[in-house]
Amino acid sequence: MNLLESLTNITILDVVDVLIVAYLVYLVYKLLRGTIAINVFIGVILFYLFYLVVSYLDMKLLTAVMGKFVGFGVLFLVIIFQPEVRRFFLLIGNTLKGRLEFMENWLNLKGTKIATFRNERAADDIVKSISELSKTKTGALIVITDDFGWKNYSNTGVEINADVNDQLLESIFFKNSPLHDGAVIIAGDKIVAASCVVAVSQKQSLPGDLGLRHRAAVGVTESSNAMAIIVSEETGNISMAKGGKLFQNAAKSDIKSDLLNRLH
Repeated sequence: MNLLESLTNITILDVVDVLIVAYLVYLVYKLLRGTIAINVFIGVILFYLFYLVVSYLDMKLLTAVMGKFVGFGVLFLVIIFQPEVRRFFLLIGNTLKGRLEFMENWLNLKGTKIATFRNERAADDIVKSISELSKTKTGALIVITDDFGWKNYSNTGVEINADVNDQLLESIFFKNSPLHDGAVIIAGDKIVAASCVVAVSQKQSLPGDLGLRHRAAVGVTESSNAMAIIVSEETGNISMAKGGKLFQNAAKSDIKSDLLNRLH
């Protein structure tokens, strides 16, 4: 069968198949880009290519030894890339969830006006609190999420379960407060927990002068659809993290806009 015949036999399903695989490869690259895991991934690819070479050359002993590793390849990959595998499925789930939320908003379900009022009030209180914390150079890390996995973070801290309030946020991050270390978790218009522990990003591309708050903010947004706001204790600068990316010296108008999209 020549090339022309092969091209004429391509169906719509073949095109969809290629597009899905390409999208999944893109997601894997997006998750691993800029992390130590990308070097491990390259090592795994090189190992497999070497296995194909020795297998083709019929080097029986080396093929047999390497074949044992290749036979358990999926299990090894899950163990080695366990955080990345979790983030991969979270990314897929969050993408689908975002599409469903778009349809829900498009259908304009009842209760929108009440929710909008509460969201804007909560967003204003958050922006007001980080403005005051910035003036006094009080370090803060606020994580806003509508992700179903927020309890995984809140369970590491102290339960609050109170309406979002600028004075409450400022008192939590007050330097002498027992809850000032760690992250505050906000879900909907509620402060659900404070002093929470979140994973620190392992990205090598992050500036070396960033503190743990900034790295934790990037880390939590890598593994969920959360948004994180950081106030630097050294400079008082306000930064924002989302989608595993850090936006330093973020404008308050941009922060409020993102908050309104996430507070449900």
